[in-house]
Amino acid sequence: MRLIIEHLKHEYDVQVLNNLNFSLDKYKSIAIIGVSGSGKSTLIRLLSGMEKPTSGNITINGVEVIGNEDYKKKVGFVFQNHNLFPHLTLKKNITLVLEKTRGKTKEEAESIAMSRLEQMHLADQVNKIPKNVSGGQAQRASIARALSVDPEIIFLDEPTASLDPILTNEVLTAVEELRDSGKEFIFVTHVMSFVKDFADYVIYMHEGQIHEHGLPEMLDKPKTEEFKKFMSQVR
Repeated sequence: MRLIIEHLKHEYDVQVLNNLNFSLDKYKSIAIIGVSGSGKSTLIRLLSGMEKPTSGNITINGVEVIGNEDYKKKVGFVFQNHNLFPHLTLKKNITLVLEKTRGKTKEEAESIAMSRLEQMHLADQVNKIPKNVSGGQAQRASIARALSVDPEIIFLDEPTASLDPILTNEVLTAVEELRDSGKEFIFVTHVMSFVKDFADYVIYMHEGQIHEHGLPEMLDKPKTEEFKKFMSQVR
């Protein structure tokens, strides 16, 4: 992945990201970590094209991200909460997206949906609605939906934030099985064991800035007091 961030600023009522400048090349799985409010979820939403920054530019793999509808069709996004349509079955949550946004026929959409749900070990849950499956199963269905559009990059924003340790392991194991899928990943998580297992580059954010970055080994050797404190709290 080739990532270039130039003079990136974003604010809501307060400034969340403050003049980020950063470039990265040749890494396939990038973890973004930091305390709540550090700007990591805002950054991942900007990188995915879900939101537009107040100012600045983002280029990923040679493509301008901001305002690029074609780019958004090449990414999949998994939210903190599964964000599935509550009244639709797991299968219909996927087929609806494929038919309405990708122009797939009903037969094509069902074939893709079943394939992706089976990949996430959900073949026996496809006709259930989200409230009738576990949180881990719903989140895996959300991952299946993201995969169904055959994205080049998959973004995951704390996909296990609302899950207990057992379901967290269930979801992260499913993500790790995608390691050799040819996809690229940018993800936010608070599970450092997953960062060590799955990321090949790590960005640590603090107060709207990229404070430290490097290979996963950096988790064991934090340089700044802020990062040391963060790691002492998440171990």
